[in-house]
Amino acid sequence: PPLTIPEDEITEAVTRLDAAASSLSASYCLLGLKYSSGVRGQTALGSLQVENPMTHFLDINQIAPTDLQGIIDNAITMKTARLDRPRGAVDDTQPLKDHMVALIFEKPSTRTRISFDVGVRQMGGQTMVLSGTDMQLGHGETIADTARVLSRYVDLIMIRTFEEQTLLDMAEYATVPVINGLTNRTHPCQIMADIMTFEEHNGPIKGKKVVWSGDGNNVFASFAHAAKQFDFELIFTGPPPLDPEPALAEFFAIERDPSIAVQGADLIVT
Repeated sequence: PPLTIPEDEITEAVTRLDAAASSLSASYCLLGLKYSSGVRGQTALGSLQVENPMTHFLDINQIAPTDLQGIIDNAITMKTARLDRPRGAVDDTQPLKDHMVALIFEKPSTRTRISFDVGVRQMGGQTMVLSGTDMQLGHGETIADTARVLSRYVDLIMIRTFEEQTLLDMAEYATVPVINGLTNRTHPCQIMADIMTFEEHNGPIKGKKVVWSGDGNNVFASFAHAAKQFDFELIFTGPPPLDPEPALAEFFAIERDPSIAVQGADLIVT
């Protein structure tokens, strides 16, 4: 039988995720700037500590679990500090002051664009929003050339694109941090926001049962990566034509009957 979710619950969930996304955008920027050898200038970065110094945020499975949890915890702290503050007001610490962040949207976006733009501005930084039509991304010049040029002018790059290879090439040739805003294969920022929202209201996600009902798409792929890194059980329920890619099989189990799959679930994603 189909799963039915009240409209008011959906609206509330979207509102929570939007708030989480903005806080996480800022936290990603902070983490990337702190641990990149390419960053220019000094930045006040608070108490965030990481296990393995890193330059880019490309996929959840490439980041140490303690570092991922640090991003979540830091984002919650930053969000709490902004309570009752006007949305246009900057943070007290302004960790991105005097830094320029390029936001590249080869693929259109609403929430990713708004959350990153607002997050960077609230941290005292400046944004340069670029679309695929604004630049010769992989057409008039190579991704490598674009990455090198951008690195001369900005301190951080977020890219939302179609092909995963575009992201990988950008990260390989840029000398500043690169954040994956979405590719056809993964969407790590969305899942980090989902986990942050869950932990704000329900405590640690470790050991919990998460059920995904629907298409085994790029968002599910990042959920699968998160299942291992955050140590929770992930169940996929859906017809075989919607199955996730085989490479992810070790991260989740399959239950075809949704009524059975959701039994005992702590979180249902659909």
